[in-house]
Amino acid sequence: MEVLLSKGAGFCFGVKRAVSLADEVLRRGKRPVYTLGPLIHNPQVIREFEEKGIKVVGNLDKVHPGTVILRSHGVAPSIQMEAKDKGFEIVDATCPRVKRVQQLAARLKKEGYQVVVIGERGHPEVASILELLRDADVIESFETIARLPKVKRIGVIAQTTQHMEHFKELCKLLISKAEEVRIYNTICEASITRQKNSLELAKGVDLMIVVGGYNSANTRRLTEICKAVAETHHIEEAAQIKEKWLKERERIGVTAGASTPISIINEVLRRLHFLAAHPTPKNQKNSPSRLRNSALYRIRSSP
Repeated sequence: MEVLLSKGAGFCFGVKRAVSLADEVLRRGKRPVYTLGPLIHNPQVIREFEEKGIKVVGNLDKVHPGTVILRSHGVAPSIQMEAKDKGFEIVDATCPRVKRVQQLAARLKKEGYQVVVIGERGHPEVASILELLRDADVIESFETIARLPKVKRIGVIAQTTQHMEHFKELCKLLISKAEEVRIYNTICEASITRQKNSLELAKGVDLMIVVGGYNSANTRRLTEICKAVAETHHIEEAAQIKEKWLKERERIGVTAGASTPISIINEVLRRLHFLAAHPTPKNQKNSPSRLRNSALYRIRSSP
């Protein structure tokens, strides 16, 4: 059995930056330390930070002033101002690409456009835009567009982890909803590349394993993309791999969301290698297993 890892799997730039900032806050030794919501969408990383002393809170109403880390998905400027007014030291871990989306949304609103966000209404990145612009519309599906009234001008932005093809199709339909439509492709280039690499790998394997938090939008997106061409399972950790998935599989692909640390990815790879080399008696006769580190699908470790 051959196990292949998708190129670029694991932490993206924005997540690396957020984790690095949180580590720096811990090294300074000042307490208490909070994050407004989970710093990133990975339960193992959040649990590790909690054990080190960073507490996740939904708001700052009932906590003592200290250091508050703004999550990588961003928050509205009004929430930052509230934290400052209450005496908190602010460490802004918002992904720069998310911040750009917020700035574009504010500019479109100022220029007279009805802002439309293509994304998931419940996602914190989208929520931060809605807190900034109370009257923005969120489009999740084709059906949502049908309910939009016609207006003079529409300005379109996207949640940074959206699927490019889905974004394009929705934009086509939005053209009929206004005399003027201005579209900004704000999908993160790293997300686009990760999706392409994962799809390419999925087309050439018998099984795909997608590793990442169940609350991670970009990981769920990878799962949807891979499921279109191959049997796919979304897991958070290696222990969730079921041996029956591997039965009669010759090539297994592994990819991971932008919030998945390399340590967890490596645990999954080791688990797959172990199960292939040591099947239980009820499984078919074992075939040689190897973990390939090819030019196209390289194992990358975080710096």
